[in-house]
Amino acid sequence: MKFDKNSVIGVVLLALLFIGYFYFTSVGQRELQAKQKRIADSLAAIQSGLKDTALSPLVSDTASLVKGNPGTFNPVGQITETFTTLENKLVKVVFSNKGARPVSVELKKYAGSDSSQVQLVASSFNNVSYLIKTGANQTASTSDLFFTASAPVIETGGSSFLVYRLADSSGRSLEHRFSLKDSDYMFDWQVSANGADQLFTNNTINMVWQVQADQQERDIQSEKRETQLGLMTKDGFDYFTMSDGLNETWEKGVKWLGVKQKFFNTTIIAENGFTYADINCKVPDDSLKVVAQTVANLRTVFPASRNVNLKYKFYIGPNDYAILKEYKMDMEDMVNLGQGVYAFVKYINRLIVLPVFGLFVQYFPSMGLAIALLTFFIRLLTSPLIYSSYVSGAKTRALKPELDVLKEKYKDDQQAYSMEQMKLFRSAGVNPLGGCIPALLQIPIFFALYSFFNSNITLRGVPFWWSEDLSAYDAILTWGFNIPGIGSHLSLFTLMAVLTSLLISIYSMSMTPDQNNPVLKYMPYIFPIMLLGIFNGLPSALTWYYTVSNVITLGMQFVIQTYIIDHNKILADIESNKKKPKEKSKWQERMEQMQEAQKKVQNSQKKVNALKDKTSGKK
Repeated sequence: MKFDKNSVIGVVLLALLFIGYFYFTSVGQRELQAKQKRIADSLAAIQSGLKDTALSPLVSDTASLVKGNPGTFNPVGQITETFTTLENKLVKVVFSNKGARPVSVELKKYAGSDSSQVQLVASSFNNVSYLIKTGANQTASTSDLFFTASAPVIETGGSSFLVYRLADSSGRSLEHRFSLKDSDYMFDWQVSANGADQLFTNNTINMVWQVQADQQERDIQSEKRETQLGLMTKDGFDYFTMSDGLNETWEKGVKWLGVKQKFFNTTIIAENGFTYADINCKVPDDSLKVVAQTVANLRTVFPASRNVNLKYKFYIGPNDYAILKEYKMDMEDMVNLGQGVYAFVKYINRLIVLPVFGLFVQYFPSMGLAIALLTFFIRLLTSPLIYSSYVSGAKTRALKPELDVLKEKYKDDQQAYSMEQMKLFRSAGVNPLGGCIPALLQIPIFFALYSFFNSNITLRGVPFWWSEDLSAYDAILTWGFNIPGIGSHLSLFTLMAVLTSLLISIYSMSMTPDQNNPVLKYMPYIFPIMLLGIFNGLPSALTWYYTVSNVITLGMQFVIQTYIIDHNKILADIESNKKKPKEKSKWQERMEQMQEAQKKVQNSQKKVNALKDKTSGKK
């Protein structure tokens, strides 16, 4: 049975690109699951105390830091923990006098799965602290010390600030000043130390920053897959997919460090950068509804002085590309619009998809309609490629009778058939790859949209038809067990995408009758079925886009091939091209040389085999 090499190569390339993309985007999750199995016993031992406390294996290196002697900072009388709030139109930040630190952040514009407002850094695991000298051979963590809080001050313009102060009788003091601007997710944290030479060793603040990323989305598996550790170093932006036991160290300096969930992130920024960072991560069991836990040891070195002022910032808010870009710190890189080997697609998203989609959302109230319009725009943009692909297919079909003659003539010599096929294509002016090259050029667009719909927070919680949330899968049918390759639910938009893909395959095959190549004969039917497993857990916005795109493709195929392509003209052009003198390109010359060399090798091998048969007396 003979194979059309060029067609097979095109189909295989398409399949490999799809499979490779989904492999790389999910490899972090598979590693995570494997490591979870290896530590199942240790997780079981600590589950009872995990829900609202720090993981002891994770913070064992820093446990000694939170146990110390307050020394001369020991308060007089009984002091209890009190809470003070700063808020604006977007956030409500609650601070504690114990450690003078934020203890919860409420996002006013975003609701959780239980319809309450999204709460970040709200568990007792979350903490930010550093060691100070409290006396002779005595140290303590600021998280164990009680500061005195001032009353919040609201300034003209809506900004507000809060000051915590800690002092001893010798004149040494610490001051934490938190300030929050109006309509901003980022708030400032200024640490002022009087007597810094006596409070810190080697002019260095050793800070411990703990972040627990609690589950915010319905599907914790997809949320874990999208959760990353992002940071800006002197070498630029870097990121790591969260995995259990992840440990990374940077000694060249870090500008900011963030724990990015699917749609929210918690980031700490140092105005002058951290001179050193050591980070440890833990990924608890899904049943605990905790996506990840991170402990970072961060070091800040300051000039020798008795009085120092160190400036930090916290961003605790949405992964909104436009908002993060306004800070001009490259924090927008945390929004996954294309990463890894597919990082190049982020430019498609940033320069085309984001602004066009934003325009549609601005003028059309339905998010589903905006996605459909985006689909029409992209298909219009790629229509020249589609038309070129259909014309190339029509030319190839016109040559089918002559190709059949060549197949019959060289049915026992595939190499000779390939050489004659190339000569026929060249004489007719037909590019054998003309049909698959346009399709390959569209693959980056799909990858770009895959990243876009997985990371676009404007889709979060938005209903469309039967889908309750366009940022998550739409489950019209669920069952209480997991089916490999599909999961525990069935998405209707995915089903529609698969069925329309199947219709495209059936229509395309009807245009190429008498297909003898088994790969090309069955692959168009197999690939849509593969999509069921790939797409079933993806956001309904993406599967809705794919469905609309397929419907447009069906319409374009019918219109172009029925009313636009002039098949008689194509035949006339082919005959005209055959009469023209041909000049071989360098690529064609090299191709023919390779084929000639392969033919010589095959002929030599046949002679060797014939000689062996003759020598052994075989007929």
